[in-house]
Amino acid sequence: MPWAKNRLYGRQHGPRLSARQQRLVDELLPRMRLQSVLDDGRDLPLSGLFDGNITRFHLEIGFGGGEHLIWQAIKAPEIGFIGCEPFVNGVAKLLSAIEEFNLKNIRIHDNDARDLLDWLPPGGLEKVYILFPDPWPKKRHHKRRIINQNTLNQLARVMKPGAHLCFASDIPDYVSWTKNHINDNSFFVPLDCEPAERPQTRYEKKAVAAGRTPVYLTFVRTSEDNFKNVKPAQSQKACSFNEDGCISRNQETISNSVR
Repeated sequence: MPWAKNRLYGRQHGPRLSARQQRLVDELLPRMRLQSVLDDGRDLPLSGLFDGNITRFHLEIGFGGGEHLIWQAIKAPEIGFIGCEPFVNGVAKLLSAIEEFNLKNIRIHDNDARDLLDWLPPGGLEKVYILFPDPWPKKRHHKRRIINQNTLNQLARVMKPGAHLCFASDIPDYVSWTKNHINDNSFFVPLDCEPAERPQTRYEKKAVAAGRTPVYLTFVRTSEDNFKNVKPAQSQKACSFNEDGCISRNQETISNSVR
C-alpha cells in the first residue's frame, strides 16, 4: 500500500572511490542490483534472483559497510541474502568482499528499502535485520526513522509467520521508540533475545568506544490468522556486547505488553 515517503537515509556519497571500487561499481554492481527488476514490475519468485537451488531468504536493511551481511553470507551459502544500502561507499565495500570471497548468494538494492518492500512477494523472508539504523535524533526528523507503522506493516507482508525481525541500536530513545511501535503493531511480538554468534560491525565498535551500550531486540512475525491470540513473552532481556566484544545480557527487563 503506497504512502507519502519521507527520506529515511542521509548522504549517498562519501570520499572518492578507489579505482578498484569504481570498477566494481561499474562492472559488478549491475549484475547484483535488483533495481531493473523493480523498475520492470515483474512478478518473480525470490529463487529467481539467485543462481543455484536457494530456497531460503534473508533481508538486511542498511548494511553499512557490509560486515554483517558478508559474514552471514559466508556462513550460510544455502541462504539468499538481499542487502539494502543507498550509500555508495558502503556498497563498494560490500562489492569488494563479494569479489574477494566469490559469493553467489547476495543481491543488492542500492536505493530506498521501501521500494523493495513494495515489490517483494508475500511471505518469502524468514529473517530481516535492521542493525543500527540512522537514529534521526532531532524530534522533527523522527518521521524519517525506518521503524514506523507503515514499514512494520510492509515487513509483515513479506515475512513468513514465525520469521524474525532483528533490531539493534545504541541510542536509548530509538530502542524505546522501537518497542513502542512494536507494541502498537499486531503483526509482531517480542522474543527473549538469545546470545548469538555475530560479527561486530565498525559502527558498533565506535559506539562501544564512545561508551554507548548497543541493545539487541528480536521480534517474531505472528500468524495472520491468529495473531490476536498470540501470547507475548513474559519478558525480553536485551543483549549487549561486553568490553571484550562478547555478547552478554543486559539485566534490564523490558516490558513487552502487546495490544
